[in-house]
Amino acid sequence: MVEIEGWAGTVMIGIVVDSVSEVLNIKVDDIEDTPAFGARINTDYILGMAKMGGGVKILLDIDRALSAEDVVAVLEKTT
Repeated sequence: MVEIEGWAGTVMIGIVVDSVSEVLNIKVDDIEDTPAFGARINTDYILGMAKMGGGVKILLDIDRALSAEDVVAVLEKTT
């Protein structure tokens, strides 16, 4: 379940994923800004990156990952 901020306010929807490998609590201090990967890669949907346990976790900005059209389509199916 995710909450998405949209033009109509906050919408809670469920998203089906292939798998979940882990659930983490990440401190704000551990989150770094998204690096510039170059002009060819759109990083608008990346909230930031966290270095944890010898690896890097990419944090998804769910409000930007789903377009307004996606949210409208979900709302139309639920009403």
